[in-house]
Amino acid sequence: MAIVLAMQGALSQGVLWGIMALGIYITFRILDFADLTVDGSFSTGGAICAVCVINGVDPVLAVLFASIGGAIAGFVTGFLHTKCEIPAILAGILTQIGLYSINLRIMGRSNTPLLQTTTMFKELALKTNLSANWVALIIGMVFTIVIVAILYWFFGTEIGSAIRATGNNEQMVRALNVNTNTTKILGLMISNALVALSGALVTQHQGYADIKMGIGAIVIGLASIVIGEVISGGKGSFAFRLSCVVAGSVIYRLIVAIVLQMGMNTDDLKLLTAILVAVALTVPVMLAKRKQLSNYKKLTKEGDNKSC
Repeated sequence: MAIVLAMQGALSQGVLWGIMALGIYITFRILDFADLTVDGSFSTGGAICAVCVINGVDPVLAVLFASIGGAIAGFVTGFLHTKCEIPAILAGILTQIGLYSINLRIMGRSNTPLLQTTTMFKELALKTNLSANWVALIIGMVFTIVIVAILYWFFGTEIGSAIRATGNNEQMVRALNVNTNTTKILGLMISNALVALSGALVTQHQGYADIKMGIGAIVIGLASIVIGEVISGGKGSFAFRLSCVVAGSVIYRLIVAIVLQMGMNTDDLKLLTAILVAVALTVPVMLAKRKQLSNYKKLTKEGDNKSC
């Protein structure tokens, strides 16, 4: 019974955190931008959502305000990188560090509980009498489907295509008279808006916002992306690849749940995640090198046979 409940919790958490992975996918894969703002903007989304809900704001509007806060964080990182010419990684780190103090200012303390307030999850649970995990799964799936549909549409538009092209070949995009600074900033704003949205949903689901809730989010997101890419095999439509990223997040959470049920110390979870990402990133490279070596030997052998 315990393992079943753990799997249900992992499934619901995986979907909610999958939205964060989608945001990281935009910068990491589409924009080819190593953005480390994520750890800060995830907590920003949770902080804004918690404060809004406590002050009587509708839970759905609180999620919207959280997304706007994340977009502003992404804009700051983009501004530091494009206008101040600060390297991408350093720009993200600077914003992330600054957000720690800002998040404390927003909440007024390091932890803000939502036990006495109404959230989307509590409202749906009261109306349907479903368990917390099933409610989280339903809400997470609704948000995920809507977001994937919007992203699929947006990145098919002219500006969306320009953002994708910027990640593929920035010099070519500039030659076409497109302002790559604008596309980078816009991509970072969209990415961190999704990350903050995920933070807001996780906050409402778990019933509190914490200043440290975003620590390690970038690594979890990368793990989800890598697992999702293994599932898709780098093929399929853009919508399919986005869906695989969310599926990767779910699989990651299931792996963590299984490992914890086997008795692993929770203090070792970060190490497990780091090892998982390192292995997942290394294996495709090793397989590609092995395939390249095999093809080289095959061509060499065919050349020797022809010469004979």
